[in-house]
Order: sequence, then structure tokens, then C-alpha cells
Amino acid sequence: MMSATSIYLMIIGVSLVSLLPRILPVAILSRFEFPEALKKWLSFVAPAVLGALTALSIIAPRGSIDISTGNIYLWAFIPTFLVAIKSRSLFFTLVTGILSMAVLYNYFSI
Repeated sequence: MMSATSIYLMIIGVSLVSLLPRILPVAILSRFEFPEALKKWLSFVAPAVLGALTALSIIAPRGSIDISTGNIYLWAFIPTFLVAIKSRSLFFTLVTGILSMAVLYNYFSI
């Protein structure tokens, strides 16, 4: 059985390993002024990564590519994407995605 001290040390160690890679770049790089072109390019990184992760979750939900009509994630994506384009509202997009998945999940009972 682990002692309370070793559990606390483990929690502190895991926290440091998790937080340091996030905090150090911000702390170090925030002191520098970057060219506008680099700032503009960097502004596209987060949306590109989010888009890639989303596409992977939709097209390969079980680890392999599934573009069949049985892939409910593709079906839920269609109305969600349309609402996102039309409304430009994160709230309505999330509600549409959640409702689409709930309806499809209950209908197809994965």
C-alpha cells in the first residue's frame, strides 16, 4: 500500500509534468514581439488542429476509416455543420450536434 506522502508526491509530479510544457512556452515567448506574418500564421494552428481532430473523430470513429451510411457520426455532422455555417453561433452548433447524436444514437442503438 502506498503512503499518503508518496501519493502527494505523485500528484505534484504529475501536475508539474503536465503544466510545465504549457506554462514555460507562454512565460518565455510572451516577452518577445513576433512579426505580424508569424502571428497570423500561428492564429491558424489551433483551428487546424481542432479541425483535424474533429475530422478524425467523424471519419474514423472506431479507429478505421468508415464513410458508409452506417456511420452515424457523419449523419450528425451534416446538420451540425449546416447550422454552424448558417448561424455562426457556437451555442446553436453545439445544441444541434448534441441533439443529432442523441436522436441517431437512440434510433440506431449502437
